[in-house]
Amino acid sequence: MSDVSRFDGMRPLHIALGALAVLVAIALPFMVSDYTARLLVVGLISAVAVLGLTIVFGYAGLISLGHAAFVGLGAYTVAILCTRYRVNPWLASACAVAVAGAAAYLIGRVLLRLKGHYLALATLGLNVSFGIVASNWVALTGGTDGIANVPVLELFGVPLASEQRFYGFCLAVLALLAWAAARLRRSHLGRSLIAVRDDEIAASMTGIVVARAKTAAFTIGGVYAAIAGCLFAFHVHFVSPEDFAYAHSITYLAMLIVGGEGTLAGAILGAVGVTLLPEALRGVGNAYLLVFGILVLVVLVVLPKGIVGLLDVLARAPRARRAASPARTGDAS
Repeated sequence: MSDVSRFDGMRPLHIALGALAVLVAIALPFMVSDYTARLLVVGLISAVAVLGLTIVFGYAGLISLGHAAFVGLGAYTVAILCTRYRVNPWLASACAVAVAGAAAYLIGRVLLRLKGHYLALATLGLNVSFGIVASNWVALTGGTDGIANVPVLELFGVPLASEQRFYGFCLAVLALLAWAAARLRRSHLGRSLIAVRDDEIAASMTGIVVARAKTAAFTIGGVYAAIAGCLFAFHVHFVSPEDFAYAHSITYLAMLIVGGEGTLAGAILGAVGVTLLPEALRGVGNAYLLVFGILVLVVLVVLPKGIVGLLDVLARAPRARRAASPARTGDAS
């Protein structure tokens, strides 16, 4: 009974907030300047990448500090195929996702033998290595000059040239990937990942192949990252090693933790919020990094479940008042 009442109490609030969020998300780019709309697009692209990190870290419990490397791999693959070999952007995107997924699978087979901070350091080294290769393989990547003139993406013959059009496309992609991640969580593989995250030994005793589950999570996370990289390349029309440095991997992880690890809504809220935060803190000048760090600490201390934890607090408040009301009535009688 308690589970049923908890579900019934939370569902109306979540549906209402979700509907409001969808309406605001659709209308927002038409209510702001092009510059703010561009920041919103960057936030959505980051949200796609953070959704992949949710599967890696939130579902499977794998601490990855190399997520930006797979974003970069997707972006560079698209940029190279489109600019040098004149491949159709959609075909180039499919190739980029396949390349990043294969790379994530092969790398995961090797690195996922490590655990904890050893895995974190190994993935950090992976990201640093990617930056070194991208900066020095000039014949392929253009070195520190990067690759320019990535073409405009077209959808059914309509060029996604304006920020509003590209925002709508990114929003649709994000919604589709969030739906897929939600289905994954409820699938056998998703439950296996959560079991591995909670207790590897217990999971292996129930018949779960731990190494296979971890590799699957790492591969899916790499695919999500590659999709974000493709969107980034088509949005900015330029890629360079600095766009995928290890600092971006740390930022992705911060987005996930601030929003709420293991939750899809938290990944999206954290990504968009952290992307817009520097603009909101423009008034403090160069001190915005200090203010940002303090805000992150406040969120971690006050809301250990992230921003999305506020939804649970708001959902529990009416039930707590209803539970306390009979007690007060009984005391008065």
